[in-house]
Amino acid sequence: MASGLENYINQTVSVITSDGRNFIGTLKGFDQTINIILDESHERVFSSSTGVAQVVLGLHIIRGDNVAIVGQIDESIDSRLDLGNIKAEPLGAIVH
Repeated sequence: MASGLENYINQTVSVITSDGRNFIGTLKGFDQTINIILDESHERVFSSSTGVAQVVLGLHIIRGDNVAIVGQIDESIDSRLDLGNIKAEPLGAIVH
């Protein structure tokens, strides 16, 4: 997984953690244990009643053992989303 992340450096990515949280930001770095550094980041908090809230975090580090999925964001599509009108249940934690 680490070698694939090299292609995402300085790109906008979404990181979903094992507890179901969704972080969006610019991937600035990672190490051999997939600890991830995001800049200009925010967390998207999903709700089935109020839509998606965005919590601004700035520079943020996510521990590698909490990372479940990393994917690149298409910024042209993402910028057109009306997050206030998107309602969804929050993701649950991964159960082993």
